[in-house]
Amino acid sequence: MCALSAAARGAKGVKIASVEFVTSAGGLQECPNRPLPEIAVSGRSNVGKSSLLNSLLGRHAMARVSRTPGKTQRLNFFLVNQNFHLVDLPGYGYAKVPAAVRGNWSGMMQGYLQGREQLRGLVQLVDARHEPSRDDREMVQWLLDEQLAFCLVPTKMDKLRQGERKPAISTLLRILHLPSDQPVVPYSSVTDEGREGLLQWIAGAIANVPEED
Repeated sequence: MCALSAAARGAKGVKIASVEFVTSAGGLQECPNRPLPEIAVSGRSNVGKSSLLNSLLGRHAMARVSRTPGKTQRLNFFLVNQNFHLVDLPGYGYAKVPAAVRGNWSGMMQGYLQGREQLRGLVQLVDARHEPSRDDREMVQWLLDEQLAFCLVPTKMDKLRQGERKPAISTLLRILHLPSDQPVVPYSSVTDEGREGLLQWIAGAIANVPEED
């Protein structure tokens, strides 16, 4: 199952030719000032975000994979093909992180998502094996309220049996109250399932130039 809009299906997928780490920003004021389109990646601290980024970019260690969730505490910018940024957002929902730190993360993410003109869309990760957490539900609802274009990416699909896959995704869509035309790309960082579909969605998103007011 890979549900994309007609525009995304018609887009030619991004071919990863080059990737380089640019900077780690602590807020909107520290973000790169280049006018390149950006795609952000969001999800819980244990959803497999770093593994997905490495799989998506075709690099084994571009994004650090840690056994301790919650290590990404800043906005990490990667320059892809010299023409767009992929932005690794801080993981949310890790209980052992102090409340003050969680508050700083929330403010930093909200400031970036609401104030970054270069942002074209967001890749929202959820664990395909489990029902969405409260943090997942709140994040998705916020994206819907803000009308920010996003692709829902259920991760760890290789952990599900064939007969469990469709019901799991249906459960995610139902609990998250997503519209029927919501872009969805199931993903496995182990098998690279979903990689081409997600690169196709990204290509469509970065080509979508927002209208001026």
